[in-house]
Amino acid sequence: MNSTVTIIMATYNRAHFIVETLNSIKQQTFCDWECLIIDDGGTDTTQEVITPILEKDKRFQFFKRPGNYLKGLPGCRNYGLDIAKGEYIIFFDDDDIIHPDNLKISLAILQNKNVDFCHYQKQSFEQQIPDFLFLKPKFKCVLNQSLLYEILTHQIGLASCTVLWDKKCFDSIRFKEELLYAEEWECYSRIIAEGFTGVSIENVLYYNRKHPNSNTGEFYSDNPVRKKSNNDAILLVVVNLKAKQLLTRSILHYFIQISLDYKEYNLFNELLLKVHLKGIEKMNWQLFYLFLPVRLYLYRIKKKIVR
Repeated sequence: MNSTVTIIMATYNRAHFIVETLNSIKQQTFCDWECLIIDDGGTDTTQEVITPILEKDKRFQFFKRPGNYLKGLPGCRNYGLDIAKGEYIIFFDDDDIIHPDNLKISLAILQNKNVDFCHYQKQSFEQQIPDFLFLKPKFKCVLNQSLLYEILTHQIGLASCTVLWDKKCFDSIRFKEELLYAEEWECYSRIIAEGFTGVSIENVLYYNRKHPNSNTGEFYSDNPVRKKSNNDAILLVVVNLKAKQLLTRSILHYFIQISLDYKEYNLFNELLLKVHLKGIEKMNWQLFYLFLPVRLYLYRIKKKIVR
């Protein structure tokens, strides 16, 4: 029997967190869901500790990632997408906490607004789980191609676990399995670029646990694998936007500016190649990049003076 919502959860050696996460899913006030737990080849006691939950609640299902999907979060999620039975898709991580009204609110918004996805807010925590706020949904904005710049620059945080999707968004789209960081950012940018439209609400419906072993924690610790993946994701985004004639000057400006932090991967020159810049336009960007460190230095000085 099909469920309305399919929750896809990749897991890897999170026996110490996952039970708390699954219990928060069990507390959802909307009950017509299935939760596909995709194990990525873990070696701890995850399956053992969740067995009582699997036996008591058949909405939870445990799978091991097949070998024809690459190891990693994208491969697990793609497998989940391929076996999902729900009309709607949502991704949850194995170490976080979900607001009890998450599915109820986001599904009602998606259906009532007649859009393709609903985006909500998240709140970080370390040890103490924040108190849940039970407030009426508050509309924030419509999300579509006109806000691509804000989404790509993270002004609108379209994070992996903060969106409920109509399954049709993934009819021809999957995560790039070679990416080990920023895979959701790259994937979601393709969904927006395809013309799908959603809405964003102000409500916090997800609580992400901050710890150094998370992918995000490793990225901000300058983990070379995560950083290289972010570099590759940027190039994939630029190529896709260029092909769809959605690459604006402001978006390119943003990526060229942050390419200063990716000199070891030659990101700036790779961007020029992918965009096929030539002649005067190419020379202008080269001059911009050359003097960018000086401009940023003067900008920081100016900010200190203003303070």
